Amino acid sequence: ITAMIKAYEIQGALSLDNSFNRLGLDHVILVRIATTAVTCQMLGGTREQIINALSNAWIDGGALRTYRHAPNTGSRKSWAAGDATSRGVWHALMAMKDEMGYPSALTACQWGFNDVLFDKQKKGNEVKLTRPLESYVMENILFKVSYPAEFHAQTAVEAAMTLHPQVEERIDKIKQINIHTQEAGVRIIDKTGPLNNPADRDHCLQYMVAIPLLFGRLTAKDYEDDIANDPRIDQLRDKMKVKENKDYSKDYLDPDKRSIANAIEITFNDGSSTGLVEVHYPIGHRQRRQDAIPLLKQKLHNNTQKTKQSKLINELFDNPDQLAHMPVTNFLKIF
Repeated sequence: ITAMIKAYEIQGALSLDNSFNRLGLDHVILVRIATTAVTCQMLGGTREQIINALSNAWIDGGALRTYRHAPNTGSRKSWAAGDATSRGVWHALMAMKDEMGYPSALTACQWGFNDVLFDKQKKGNEVKLTRPLESYVMENILFKVSYPAEFHAQTAVEAAMTLHPQVEERIDKIKQINIHTQEAGVRIIDKTGPLNNPADRDHCLQYMVAIPLLFGRLTAKDYEDDIANDPRIDQLRDKMKVKENKDYSKDYLDPDKRSIANAIEITFNDGSSTGLVEVHYPIGHRQRRQDAIPLLKQKLHNNTQKTKQSKLINELFDNPDQLAHMPVTNFLKIF
């Protein structure tokens, strides 16, 4: 558990201070860095060996986000983090065999990470770490509970689900759908035009709103071709206007709030409107932990009900005291 906290904290704290995606770099670089550091320590590495391993992990550079965005969105999104962790383990193993490190991997003039990938000489950017590494990230972790949707869209999907009963019989009478989101939502998942595959669709804010408006649901199957071929989806997408709400952007970056707000308002041809439906925090956010717990239990049940351990697993999670005092090795044996 301590190792997990450390890995999340390193990855998360670095992401709070450094916007890799604004530079076209993929955030899985931080998965690699965190894995390298924590794995090397778990293997018994000395301070010097951990630093050596980390320097090589930074020298690997930044993975491009090419596969997360149109026209190249693809299934690498699903295995990129696993690939990054495997690379982190590799660097840790190499360091344990006394592979050398590079003391200015980040800061070397012209050839270091800051100059090459953060454009420090022109823009003054460099990798920063301003928050102490404690437990902030783990305490604020977001559980993706309700919908298989990119996180900046979770509250938009919930708002669309709320609106479904009001619009399901009036889909053909919709004039415009206004979506208000954070800056990150606009930058990462505001997509117009053709969507080529499921990986494209699950990072399209408009698609993730259209499905619940039409069907009152959003499941993994809704990203597949047989659902996506419904012409009403693109007809709705064409009526959507996505705008940044500055307050949402501010609260998204506020360390005491970390909201991921979205709001939707639908107007009809006759001039009537649904009114604005606004959701600030997704289920699974620290602000909505209690909403998430029963849904997490149901998700666990759904995913284990066909196993012979199902009854034991669910009884265990219904008894928090027993679970809390259970050795991790015994817990893992159940699975």
